[in-house]
Amino acid sequence: MNAPAFILFICIILPAGLWPRTACAAVFDTATAASVWGAALSYIAPRALQPLSVPQMTVWGLNGLAALDPDLNATLQDNQIRLYGPDQLLIAVPAPPPDDAAAWGKAAAAVASAAFAASPALQAAGTQGVVESFFDELFNHFDPYSRYEPPVQAAQEQLMVTGIAGTGFLLRRQGNEVVVDSVSADSPAAEAGLQPGTQVLAVNGKPALAPQVASLNDNLNGILGSKITLNVRQPDDPPGTVSEIVLTRAFVPPQTVFPEVLSPGQTFLALKITAFNKGTSDQFSAALVAGLGASPPPAGLVIDLRGNRGGVLRQAVLIADSLLPAGMIAEAAGRDPDAAQKFTAEGSDLTGGLPMVVLVDGQTASAAEILSAALADDRRAVVVGSSTLGKGLVQTVTALPDGGELFITWSRVLAPRGWPLQTLGVVPQVCTSLGELALDSQLAALAQGKNLMRPVLAASRAARASLGVNDILNIRNQCPAAIGGDLDVMAARALLQSPRAYQAALLP
Repeated sequence: MNAPAFILFICIILPAGLWPRTACAAVFDTATAASVWGAALSYIAPRALQPLSVPQMTVWGLNGLAALDPDLNATLQDNQIRLYGPDQLLIAVPAPPPDDAAAWGKAAAAVASAAFAASPALQAAGTQGVVESFFDELFNHFDPYSRYEPPVQAAQEQLMVTGIAGTGFLLRRQGNEVVVDSVSADSPAAEAGLQPGTQVLAVNGKPALAPQVASLNDNLNGILGSKITLNVRQPDDPPGTVSEIVLTRAFVPPQTVFPEVLSPGQTFLALKITAFNKGTSDQFSAALVAGLGASPPPAGLVIDLRGNRGGVLRQAVLIADSLLPAGMIAEAAGRDPDAAQKFTAEGSDLTGGLPMVVLVDGQTASAAEILSAALADDRRAVVVGSSTLGKGLVQTVTALPDGGELFITWSRVLAPRGWPLQTLGVVPQVCTSLGELALDSQLAALAQGKNLMRPVLAASRAARASLGVNDILNIRNQCPAAIGGDLDVMAARALLQSPRAYQAALLP
């Protein structure tokens, strides 16, 4: 086989992500681009918040060629997709029927292939670079959250949501013994009944030695479906009793709920939620039940959502359902009938009505905003902090033929009282971003049964989706977005120590 033939062979056989750039730079994978773009256009057209035609979206995407090479220009003229280079027409492709997304994907790929052959800049970017540039330019015409994630990034994101193959527990050293330190909810270890404090004597037949705890923890994760055998002694077992537990490694969602100590000698239970993934609601329930069982029992609950950028909406809804005896949680509306949903609390309040404070800041977003808005609007909690980010749009996700993922905004979220989260965000009942003096004034007024934030809270709850930008800014500027700090904890502690202040801070 001669050298050119060998280069052509490896370019055809190897997956796109493994092509040697120097060997395959001049080869454009037209079939992959056509299938990816066609599938994307087909998925977007009926679901995007605003009705968009397939031809218009295709032309927007092809303008991404000019982002890689300014000498290229793609237009739709005389029922043809025309690609112009410097002073010449490079290709003219007949425009397919307007609703044939697959055909438009093929036409776009044919145009991109011609551009690729004529442009060193596109050849340097490679097929994946051209595909990404198409989506970058397309989504410049959408909201900030619709996007394409290429295969490698999509796989990493999926791993963060589903978790890695593991056992769901960690070990620690206790003197000369190795014991179970923590067990994740909804994990193989939890399902097997493994409890914190259990002594681990051996792992896969090898003695578990206290100086080796770090390496033992490193080896708890492994191939999905593989097994790990533990020889253990439970805390209540008679001396000399040894049990064998066999765990099958499974996807374990990352831990996102953590008990917190916010102030010395705190009398309340504080739970930090860092994100919302597949296991968050189970982790929250487990941490809540464990915390409520403390002696003496906590006098209140603080949920810390500061810095929480959101995640899986369903998980926030489940947590709200566990804290609300009844009431609306949120409503989502979009063009696609499947996007229209109403989330209502149907469970029971696991805390039995325990006073609750939710901490938020300018980085609290999306699902975290939905949870805090539901608890505030339903008079179940007092939200403390600053105005939140204001992300009230929901994305639907689909896998594309190249292994990438497409995130398309398809619905807007309304809080229980009908106001939009998008752009407006959650305005807290007690504002800490105005400084300590302003907070002292608020707390003093609350102790007298008055809430100085009431006018801005009324304005925010009366807002509707048609509210102008200036009106939104006027509301948000009354409690500017900021990074959370010690004043949040000070306010939470004061509210939980004063029933009158807490009641005055609840929404009317």
